[in-house]
Amino acid sequence: QVRLVESGGGLVQAGGSRRLSCAASGRTIDSSGMGWFRQAPGKEREFVASIDWIGGVTYYSDSVKGRFTISRDNPKNTVYLQMNSLKPEDTAVYYCAARWVSSAPPRRPDDIKQWGVGTLVTVSS
Repeated sequence: QVRLVESGGGLVQAGGSRRLSCAASGRTIDSSGMGWFRQAPGKEREFVASIDWIGGVTYYSDSVKGRFTISRDNPKNTVYLQMNSLKPEDTAVYYCAARWVSSAPPRRPDDIKQWGVGTLVTVSS
């Protein structure tokens, strides 16, 4: 069974940092574009960041550009999201996402073949 499991969520004060991890099992990620999306209460799931199969191309939403950094460690089968200068509006469930069928970075929910279970990040003001 192929799984994506996020970790690293929790409560953090505004201005603080947090690093999320996404560990894949049952399949290697080394040929797949990977991404992070988030969903705040009452809102639709939105794109946060994505990375190509080798880590050479990354994309970010305007709302996190300059504050968040996506990276990957293919030998560890893990993707990361370093979040700095967190704001209350970053509060959401963060989902790891895999394209599987393409090595290019995903940009939309329709690009995603598999989602993780999500991890909640709460930023207090």
